[in-house]
Amino acid sequence: MTDYSDYFAYLKTTALADFAQVISKKTNATLRKLSHGDYERWCAAIEEMPDVAACGVDLAAGAVTVAGDMDDAQRAVLKTHLMELHPWRKGPFNLFGVHINTEWRSDLKWTRLKNHIDLKDKLVLDVGCGNGYYLFRMLGAGAKSAVGVDPSLLSVVQFHAVNRYAKTNRAAVLPLGSDDVPADCGCFDTLFSMGLLYHRRQPKEHLQQLHGFLKPGGQAVLETLVLDTMGEELLVPKGCYAKMRNVWAIVSLALLKNWLTESGFENVQVIDITQTTRNEQRKTDWMTFESLDDFLDPTDATKTIEGHPAPVRAILTAQRQ
Repeated sequence: MTDYSDYFAYLKTTALADFAQVISKKTNATLRKLSHGDYERWCAAIEEMPDVAACGVDLAAGAVTVAGDMDDAQRAVLKTHLMELHPWRKGPFNLFGVHINTEWRSDLKWTRLKNHIDLKDKLVLDVGCGNGYYLFRMLGAGAKSAVGVDPSLLSVVQFHAVNRYAKTNRAAVLPLGSDDVPADCGCFDTLFSMGLLYHRRQPKEHLQQLHGFLKPGGQAVLETLVLDTMGEELLVPKGCYAKMRNVWAIVSLALLKNWLTESGFENVQVIDITQTTRNEQRKTDWMTFESLDDFLDPTDATKTIEGHPAPVRAILTAQRQ
């Protein structure tokens, strides 16, 4: 299930050959020391999914969609085993008519950014990529290769569940973090960091790290929580933010733009600012834990339950000088 040999073989045919040599060793070392109580159960669930070939794969529509001839009994088995990989955070996916209605309508975010980027024949890196929904969309937008890194084993497993049927060797979710990507490798045309900056204890260092991953002239796509204010401000929550314990800092747009410039980026553009709504983030049958409704003040939707400003997310692009 976690065999990356075809993927790394493909990467070695591209300009990422040297990168593939290094990252494959790190990936294999991580796989050898995996320790997770549910990992074998998740792998078994994938192995027991119906062995049905796809007759069509659509990576350009809202839901990542795999079509084919699957009967109702097989579809019920598929749904049961996909449910064993709960919770599904990013999506949606549609596998043979089984609609995985994920917590996040990630297609809405993709719609907001897709017309501001050109991925045709690009080598792309997505740090903190989750289950790979965006990697599939990147391929649908013409990317030559999409490398995803995320240390969450469930995210890795969910990607492999979808790719059991999508069968691409041009994208993968590697069980690694951004610190495992060779520093200053300077080999990617485009990189994405979506929903990660505020989880970093040293956010400015993260931006400098991203700068080093890009080729000169390469483009960064940064999506993050922001303070919707005019000045240079920084919120460092004491305790939690929207019930998240690992939010270390939320910056205003003005401050974030300065940080990007100081990190060596130029042509910084804000392409979207959107307040998170219940239409975009919510509980579903595929993610039954707490979601946005539980994170907001029940009497004032402009505030989190802790009294901080409610989530507003921005998408910025910038180029490496």
